Amino acid sequence: MKPTLYFDGSCGLCRREIEHLRPRLTPRAQLVDISASDFEPPAGYTLAAMMERIHFHDGAGMRIGLSASLGYWRLAGGGFRWLAGLLSLPGLFQIADWAYNRWAAWRIRNQHCDTAR
Repeated sequence: MKPTLYFDGSCGLCRREIEHLRPRLTPRAQLVDISASDFEPPAGYTLAAMMERIHFHDGAGMRIGLSASLGYWRLAGGGFRWLAGLLSLPGLFQIADWAYNRWAAWRIRNQHCDTAR
């Protein structure tokens, strides 16, 4: 099974990151825009939960939040693999995960995401 990255294409920041990574990811992963009108969440997940934090199915299981980002950054390779390795270090992971979760909650609560296309 090919890894699948579920991202919010209605979020300008999210969309810019994925567009930047698309050339590196498309040979290795399926990219799914969860803001598309025909999107159906995978079994056991809701659209609301998937909108809250990014999801990445790595072929073995679903990664959510920072863990998802680290997974698809590793898959993208290059400098992203180095960044994923750095942020995976004990202590740094916990701080980065805390920061990601605060940002994700703020984004959803305030519906703050640059949606300019």
